[in-house]
Amino acid sequence: MHSTQIRQWTENGVSYRIGADYVSIRMEREWSVLSNAPVNGGWRQTNHLVNRHVPHGYCEADPIRETKKWMADHGFDADRTVALLTAAWTDRAAVVKRSETGVTVTAVVTAGVSNAARAGKPGPIYRDVPSPGTINILLLVDGRLTEAAMVNTVITATEAKSAALQVLGVKDRDGDQATGTTTDVVAVAASQRTVEGVVHHYAGLATPLGQAVGQAVYRALTEALSG
Repeated sequence: MHSTQIRQWTENGVSYRIGADYVSIRMEREWSVLSNAPVNGGWRQTNHLVNRHVPHGYCEADPIRETKKWMADHGFDADRTVALLTAAWTDRAAVVKRSETGVTVTAVVTAGVSNAARAGKPGPIYRDVPSPGTINILLLVDGRLTEAAMVNTVITATEAKSAALQVLGVKDRDGDQATGTTTDVVAVAASQRTVEGVVHHYAGLATPLGQAVGQAVYRALTEALSG
């Protein structure tokens, strides 16, 4: 059963709201965001991220338009809010924070693996209809990142996701080790605030940023799937 309770708190200028209907992360000012979110994805300058719960079997003819209407109905800016969709229970979102030199990373993860898949294997192909993401990773990075470092952050987050699935023994429908699901989303939001004089150019596993991202995502996904 999912919870009807709502978790809300504000930390370092970021307001978090986690409930059964959606996760909302609102910043005091605009941050740089890179994501493959179905609504307002790509490169953005925004102060709001939303991870919306939708029912299993959600199949809107125009999910982008429908989600923008949903956002407007909730008082959100439909043209500027980065929105993710998931059939996983959003109230079970796991939140993990890790700090390294010049950066603090907070991972907010919702997860389900009913459509687990393995990259590199032949499988079903779906065209341009966004589906509800099954592993949604929201990363709040308080630090200054180059554009290349933000792309690198997506790579490291994805590697951490696959590592967690391996340790948890998550398999695809054929019983092979899963590397993700068919509908995963990663959103990286960077404050672009210089911390300890550091500008992050890389986010590989041997960098402070990469260490914080990898540990936060690995732990948050593990908690989300174990909770």
